[in-house]
Amino acid sequence: MSHPHLPALRKGRPYESLDKVQVKDHKTGEVCAEVSQVNAGIVRKDLAKIGEARKALKKFTVQQLIDITAKAGDLFLNGTLPLGDKGHTQSPQEYIATLSRTSGLPHIMVKRNMTKIHYAMTNMTTILNGLSRGLDLSVIDRGFGTQAGCPVAYFPTTNSLGLVMPSNSPAVNSLWLPSIALKIPVVIKPGREEPWTPYRLIQAFIAAGAPAEAFGFYPTDHEGSGEVVKLSGRNLVFGDVNIAKMYENNPAVQVHGPGWSKIIIGEDKIENWREYLDVIVGSISDNGGRSCINASAVIVPKYGKEIATAIAERLGPVKPLPSDDENAKLSGFANVKMADYIDSAIDNDLQTPGAEDVTAQFRDGPRKTEFQGGTFLRPTIIWCSDNKHPLANREFLCPYASVLEIPQTEVLGRIGYSLIVTAITQDEAFINDLLECPTIDRLNIGPISTMKISWDQPHEGNMFEFLYKRRSIDCA
Repeated sequence: MSHPHLPALRKGRPYESLDKVQVKDHKTGEVCAEVSQVNAGIVRKDLAKIGEARKALKKFTVQQLIDITAKAGDLFLNGTLPLGDKGHTQSPQEYIATLSRTSGLPHIMVKRNMTKIHYAMTNMTTILNGLSRGLDLSVIDRGFGTQAGCPVAYFPTTNSLGLVMPSNSPAVNSLWLPSIALKIPVVIKPGREEPWTPYRLIQAFIAAGAPAEAFGFYPTDHEGSGEVVKLSGRNLVFGDVNIAKMYENNPAVQVHGPGWSKIIIGEDKIENWREYLDVIVGSISDNGGRSCINASAVIVPKYGKEIATAIAERLGPVKPLPSDDENAKLSGFANVKMADYIDSAIDNDLQTPGAEDVTAQFRDGPRKTEFQGGTFLRPTIIWCSDNKHPLANREFLCPYASVLEIPQTEVLGRIGYSLIVTAITQDEAFINDLLECPTIDRLNIGPISTMKISWDQPHEGNMFEFLYKRRSIDCA
């Protein structure tokens, strides 16, 4: 049988376009699928009628949609589901292998991402309870009710949630899952190398009993992505620093860009820094270093060079392995130009005095390497003797981190925005300063990996508060 064709889904209905792109194996170039592309005009036409999709979800209670989401989670993890419109199906094993081929993620990382998504889908009650601060969710069904003994009412801020998705990590799809239980349809622009996860999730939801109309799947170009964002009342957009700046003042857009997540060791714990190496190494390198919650800086009051060297000794020898090797820790690059850019950007900045690639002494070869036809970047740990060096505050799509020495009294004034900070300290005064720091989104106190997510707490924006707004209400 020929390779599958993934159609666009216009309110759940397959649509084959004359314009198609090929999704290829990142190593061999073999075509894994053809994906229909839609233009901005189709996006505009369909979003003009998105109210019909919202009505389809309103026929269900929140509890019914939570139950459907849980069933869909089991199908996503274990089921054989339709793949495209040419009679193809996809088992979990085929999903893992295909996603690995096109994105560069090894099988073990795809499996871990699948498990994260499954957990979110089968624990939606807990997640929504945390996001809504214990709201009786039947209030969403009726529009009003009581909370803590007081009258309360909520109304939706939008008729759809637009999603401009990346290709770097499947688990980011877990961020939009509460939308369905909250009766808000999704309009998904998938990542070019990663149409598989959103498509499989949609098929799982439909097989579990969700209305097909609630799902739009629009592979499209830059103009089409712009229309998704412009015409959806609320959006999640994934991208780089430029994307973040483009939408930073737009309340309808929640941008998921660089995280600049960090580990800070306090003065009271620095003498025991060796005890925290496992947490530091995992925070930097888990999921191939591809997540915004990977640590990209380690900030310490002293012993910076020693700590950088110890991390480098652990990560420097890490090299590519076959994609089906259970010990694989690195992801290949489907976009080789991105690997070229990262490699040259690091080398160019190393020309500026005050920084050293301490992993170089533990690597038996260059940072950028080819393996079995794929392109990989090996881990890079930078010791910044100048803590204002350009490499001190960089984030790349691979295991990368800088190590800086900054006096504890100066840290919070210097770190800038941080999606996640793990602060290894028991200093109460420092902890209080951390709790009040406005540039930290999520705070871990103690040796907790930056990669650890509590699903009942938002780590970047609260989806419930994004999709619903509380209004005053009084009844005679």
